[in-house]
Amino acid sequence: MCEGIAPERAAAMLTVDLANLQRNWRELASRAAPAECAGVVKADAYGLGAGPCARALWAAGCRSFFVAIPQEGAELRRELPEATIFVLDGLLPGIGDVYAGHRLVPALASLEEVAEWAGLARNSGRKLPAALHIDTGINRLGLAAREVRAIADRPDLLDGIELALVMSHFACADEPDSPMNDHQRQRFDELRSVLPAAPASLANSPGTLHSEGFAYDMVRTGVALFGGNPFADRPNPMAPVAYLSGVLLQVRELAPGETVGYGAMWRARRASRIGVLGVGYRDGFPRALSQPLSKTPAQVYIAGHFAPIVGRISMDLMTIDLTDVPPESARRGARVELLGDHVTIDDVARWAGTIPYEILTGLGSRFARLYSSFDHPGSMSKKDQP
Repeated sequence: MCEGIAPERAAAMLTVDLANLQRNWRELASRAAPAECAGVVKADAYGLGAGPCARALWAAGCRSFFVAIPQEGAELRRELPEATIFVLDGLLPGIGDVYAGHRLVPALASLEEVAEWAGLARNSGRKLPAALHIDTGINRLGLAAREVRAIADRPDLLDGIELALVMSHFACADEPDSPMNDHQRQRFDELRSVLPAAPASLANSPGTLHSEGFAYDMVRTGVALFGGNPFADRPNPMAPVAYLSGVLLQVRELAPGETVGYGAMWRARRASRIGVLGVGYRDGFPRALSQPLSKTPAQVYIAGHFAPIVGRISMDLMTIDLTDVPPESARRGARVELLGDHVTIDDVARWAGTIPYEILTGLGSRFARLYSSFDHPGSMSKKDQP
């Protein structure tokens, strides 16, 4: 299945392996059991397409989903009429009817949000579900300790609200040995103990993978679902989901001493063959991958060979050194792996000095996007290798 740009009209093709997405969810669900494993599909499923990814997760057994903003939730509701959909950014002012109309569950992060949601519930004459988001040390969104205690002292503040979840968010879960993790867990237990009983959720992807004690009643898995490694210092246990290949637009012959790209930053030390790909920083491959900006040379993979990125990555183009690739395998129209089994999302993030979250969510809109088939309930595996 292809959505958007036809492959023959695009300089690069992004294939999303939905069967591997399902495998990753099942692995995470197994580790979290008996806790529920929810899918975080904010930011268009980390750049890979919320609709196709959410449908595949639902078919695998996922029933609860998290988005960032209500518009994402409304779009997801059209895909999954029966899903439970939480909105992580809480209740945006004055549009509670949008949440209620699409049956979205806001993660309320302040007393003002609690009051507005409770008022909407009273005016509608029915209970409305919500999560309470407690801040335990990350100091972004979340109810402060004094606000939690105010709710404990005034239970009527929750009149009209069906408490679906009490949650918090780790600051250092990607650092398993950080004392901050246990500090936040203890703080979470302390604060939720004064609230009405409700399911609890603390763990994100790294929290799910490194400690059973963080699972509580629900884990919220994001980057690991989509094949990213939540940890910088250990092997990635997840299967790749994003496969990106570019088309060689041109192959150029360079004499020793000739330069490539803006700023003439890369100079050929020998007679060289340079390939041009129609992928640039507009497409999510950051300028930081350029030589000599990158401390570790970034690479692509073609015909059984790694080829380094040379020169500066520009808005629409990048250049690669094909000198050591057999000429018959590196001609105009040949496919080049930019993300996949040989060049992983974690490799690209490391070379760019960032994290896989940023690379995935930054993938551009100019790719042809194809989605593999996935396993439907009770069916045999239908995995299509990209």
